[in-house]
Amino acid sequence: MNYLAFFHSTGTPVNIQLKYSSKLTDDSPTFYRDCQVPQCHYETLQIHVNTTDLYVLWSENNINAYGYIYKNDFNPLKPSKNLLLSHGGECNDEQLKLIFNLEINTRYILVVTTHNPKTTGNFSIFISGPNNISLSPFSPEQSSCVIGDQCNFYIKGIGLTLDDILRDELQPNIVLNNQSFSIKLGAGLTIIMFVAGLINSVLSLITFQHKNSQQVGCGTYLLVSSITSLLAISMFIIKFWFVVLTHINVSTSVSALRGGCIFIEPILKLFLYLDGWLNACVAVERAILIFKGVNFDKKKSKSIARRTILILPFCIFGTLIHELVFRRLFEYETAPRATDTNITNENTNNRYVSCITRYSPSVQDYNTAVLFFHLVGPFIVNLCSALFIIFGGAQQRSVARTNQNFKKHVQEQFNEHKQLIISPVVLLVLSIPRLIISLLPGCVKTSKNLWLYLGAYFISFTPSMLIFLIFVFPSELYMKAFKQSFNRIRRRTPT
Repeated sequence: MNYLAFFHSTGTPVNIQLKYSSKLTDDSPTFYRDCQVPQCHYETLQIHVNTTDLYVLWSENNINAYGYIYKNDFNPLKPSKNLLLSHGGECNDEQLKLIFNLEINTRYILVVTTHNPKTTGNFSIFISGPNNISLSPFSPEQSSCVIGDQCNFYIKGIGLTLDDILRDELQPNIVLNNQSFSIKLGAGLTIIMFVAGLINSVLSLITFQHKNSQQVGCGTYLLVSSITSLLAISMFIIKFWFVVLTHINVSTSVSALRGGCIFIEPILKLFLYLDGWLNACVAVERAILIFKGVNFDKKKSKSIARRTILILPFCIFGTLIHELVFRRLFEYETAPRATDTNITNENTNNRYVSCITRYSPSVQDYNTAVLFFHLVGPFIVNLCSALFIIFGGAQQRSVARTNQNFKKHVQEQFNEHKQLIISPVVLLVLSIPRLIISLLPGCVKTSKNLWLYLGAYFISFTPSMLIFLIFVFPSELYMKAFKQSFNRIRRRTPT
């Protein structure tokens, strides 16, 4: 059985097998010693022995050293885990001294730190015992999955958020003009995207408010989609600036941070998903039009469209309700930078607040399924509807025009309706970055390839700016309606 105890003898142990000298500096890592004393510099060393036996370790130092022995591993975020014993120099002239059994083929970690925060200086370690004792540097694993401070941290799960992408790039209490070029460029791009989205929505509204565009339900879907796309791009710019400004201004009230954390992202997703499903509804109605032909009921189509538009937002929001429950703020403060008691905590502590989601494994699986459903679902509906239009239309033509074979009719239908296949493919490709970002592990170090992740995040919002190009520009009917509405507005505008 291992014997672990403090060695309080005043005499110096004999049979010294190892002497190790080093120095704690301002560049040495720090941790919360015992989760009570912050900002203690430390050094970690792995002890190697070839014989299972009793060993004695002691120090000579002027830094009031504190020593810990860990078995198998040392995690500075959890200083009590794997701890075997410790000694802080009590009853030994502030020199740490330990006696313990070490076993071969077992990893032991020695952590040398200080009793007080921010203490630096030289120290020497002596070990007595059997022969063949050695020490080697040991580096605890530092995971980028962790946000927070030692003893008060949160381990990120699956998915990167805009907070994760920008967190390391934003500098608190620094005005925007003095932030990095990446932040300023990102801010400029959000404004450009908002202007482009605004132009897209205005042109689409001009088109679909025309009575010729609303003869069937498709026009109603696209009219509402013009509005939701503008709302989506508006929420995107709100999200970006909320993250930037709240990280820069660390004095932002907790209530404002909590409200933004809980509501902005779900509302943004609501408009994005609603936009995608409205486009899918357009594809379904076009397929039904081909299927029914002259029997297509335009009045019923418009009635179904109105009911669908009323019900669809509630259905989508129902799949996102879990985000309101599991979204919360994670707040922590850095340790004081000095031990001067005359400096108040307000001046020495830096407060950090992050928006996190604490999902259980089952809720995480559900969240991933919802993500796939809302991103891939509209694409599948669009693609299947487009294929039905092409092959269904070819089948109808082959019955009426028997002088051509079915393959020829399919080719003609594809040439006539190829935009119906190209459009959903383009929308899916542009949405894939959002899917990838949402499935990436939270441990990804975004600062190394900031624009790879930030660019992918921006690209995923471009479908909300393309309604006019995808649905209006290729359609003779909608372009005619747009020109008529635009000319009517010009005539009304005083010169």
